Amino acid sequence: MMDVMIDADEAWSAVVARDRAFDGRFVTGVLTTGIYCRPSCAARHPARGNVRFFADGAAARAAGLRPCKRCLPDDVSRDERAVLSAIAAIKAAGQPLALAALAAETGYSPSHFQRVFTRHTGLSPAAYARALMAERAAQALSEEGAVTGAIYAAGYSGPSRFYAATEGRLGMAPSAWANGGRGVTIHWAVVPTSLGQMLVAATGKGVCRLSFGEGREALEARFPHAELVEGGAEFAALLAQVIDAVEAPGDFAHIPLDVKGTAFQEAVWRELRRIPPGETRTYAGLAAAAGNPRAVRAAGSANGANNVAVLIPCHRVIRTGGHLGGYAYGLEIKRKLLAKEGVRLKLDD
Repeated sequence: MMDVMIDADEAWSAVVARDRAFDGRFVTGVLTTGIYCRPSCAARHPARGNVRFFADGAAARAAGLRPCKRCLPDDVSRDERAVLSAIAAIKAAGQPLALAALAAETGYSPSHFQRVFTRHTGLSPAAYARALMAERAAQALSEEGAVTGAIYAAGYSGPSRFYAATEGRLGMAPSAWANGGRGVTIHWAVVPTSLGQMLVAATGKGVCRLSFGEGREALEARFPHAELVEGGAEFAALLAQVIDAVEAPGDFAHIPLDVKGTAFQEAVWRELRRIPPGETRTYAGLAAAAGNPRAVRAAGSANGANNVAVLIPCHRVIRTGGHLGGYAYGLEIKRKLLAKEGVRLKLDD
């Protein structure tokens, strides 16, 4: 049976591209040879009409097919088990574990296990553990009465380790997580654009909010204790760069951002920023690129949790088949953003 989270056209596209991100999500059965393969198999591509997709090796074998000796598709399941086992060990320990120890538990060499883990999660084992600790810290900071207590609750040995580990990731000072932006100055402005009124707000680290049809009240709701300052000379230069990025899409990776999310959300946002102007991705493809092919709904949720429209280009994600899908600020703005980039869409959305 075909995996319901991906349609046949998208599966075939993954096979043609030999996309490793889809390994483990389905297998490709070739009816004329009686063999099933990984999507990334390096063997010559069969004719499309001879191909059938199966959810896994067991389903393919039930249909009378045998595994490819070149790509060893059933080893994908072993990889997945190894990764899940390592994740469980990391979560139980609450801190990074030695790569050699994790590899020994799975029967892989350290270098091979590092590649397997990174391919499936989008992060190395050490980076995954650090992201998990930072995520726990963010959660604890929203529950604990003191920052220091939250830091220890998250598994850090002390405040200095927490600040060193999260520098450049959390954006705002750690206390702002629990106090609605207390101690943080946010400059903001609402400006007219070809897409309508646009709200842009930034901390000293970068843009923390870009939205359409919102004003000061939206910032007050998110950062009730921050100091909100309209305009400002230094902010004006950043604002001009943001307006240019919206009106004339191009390379805006140089514009600094101040965002936060879970480890998976941030992985999705990184992948969104890698989509070139004029190209789109499906929700399934985005989930696979972020390291979890089965988390299609979670990828959609991460898209919706994006606080910085355009600069994190969630408008470049559409449904399989070319339909627009959804957009927080309305499909008309999404359609206009894509049109600026030369993307042709189906007309029945």
